[in-house]
Amino acid sequence: MAQMMKGVYLTRHGGPDALEWREDIPVPVPGPGQVLVKVLAAGVNNTDINTRIGWYASEVTGATDAVSDDAGIKAGGWGGALRFPRIQGGDLCGVVVQAGSDTGAICAGQRVTSQINIPRPEPGNPSGFVALGSELDGAFAQYCLAEAAELFDVSASPLSDTEIAAMPCAYGTAWNLLHRAGVSAGQRVLVTGASGGVGLAAVQLAAHLGAEVTGQTSPAKADAVAAMGAARTIGRDDTPEQDRFDAVIDVVGGPGWSGLIQALRPGGQYAVSGAIAGPVVTADLRHIYLRDITIHGCTFSPRAVFAKLVALINSGAVRPLVSATYPLQDIARAQADFMSKAYPGKLVLIPPQEDA
Repeated sequence: MAQMMKGVYLTRHGGPDALEWREDIPVPVPGPGQVLVKVLAAGVNNTDINTRIGWYASEVTGATDAVSDDAGIKAGGWGGALRFPRIQGGDLCGVVVQAGSDTGAICAGQRVTSQINIPRPEPGNPSGFVALGSELDGAFAQYCLAEAAELFDVSASPLSDTEIAAMPCAYGTAWNLLHRAGVSAGQRVLVTGASGGVGLAAVQLAAHLGAEVTGQTSPAKADAVAAMGAARTIGRDDTPEQDRFDAVIDVVGGPGWSGLIQALRPGGQYAVSGAIAGPVVTADLRHIYLRDITIHGCTFSPRAVFAKLVALINSGAVRPLVSATYPLQDIARAQADFMSKAYPGKLVLIPPQEDA
């Protein structure tokens, strides 16, 4: 194997010009417990764009698409300041091509995927994790180094490489949201941002669990949301009916947040893992504590929770909507298309498949 590979470096926080296509990136060498994964496909998601523009910095308070390019942001990654250059890409589907010693059940030839937020609890922080493509180099290159114990074997899945690459962030986040909210058969569930990657996954997974799903989306994408299992849809700017839902699965936030709280029945569950309409929200606290509303912030996901999703992937019980694929070197165009919100579901990047 050659010593260099092709891929995309994030050189700083900023706009698409912070992304640099390179053909001289050193191929990582696996050590004990590690494997080298040839990347077959890598999804496009909000997390990578947020990291690129530094949206996770505390000084940023607007919506994702309202953040201006700002190379002065210092602590814009999940865990604070990033080390540049960084290879992003949190959505991985690949095949193991080289294994170090002590890799357990993961071995060369297996098709694998990974959580985007990889659990690494530590004393004083039981919810500790590192993010693939933020604290660790990710899938926006021909090869990716991974800890074998943190990968999942998806060799048995009937899904394509592209479909599997659409699932770690979107489906992993959605599955965790539903798990934390305790969604079960017969419940009424409202999903915001229902035509996006996480939202559409939450619609499909909640319907799979037997819930009655209402998806909040634009009229142009209502059919796609219904096709994934929503019993009904409401407009993106509509105020949901009050006291109707057992759970709200939210990735939007923004000015409509108080309406989401009031849409819950007394004792309802609100779970959030995104804020595409803005992270700063207001509500009347009486609508929360007098009605015994439980609020779940959902980023950390135990390995056992993601493993249950992998079982669904391997059985073919769920399948994502992939609207378009792009060569990895067209990442700027893919992210622009993603940010336009013109497509339902997921967009996926394909690295060059010749040997490095």
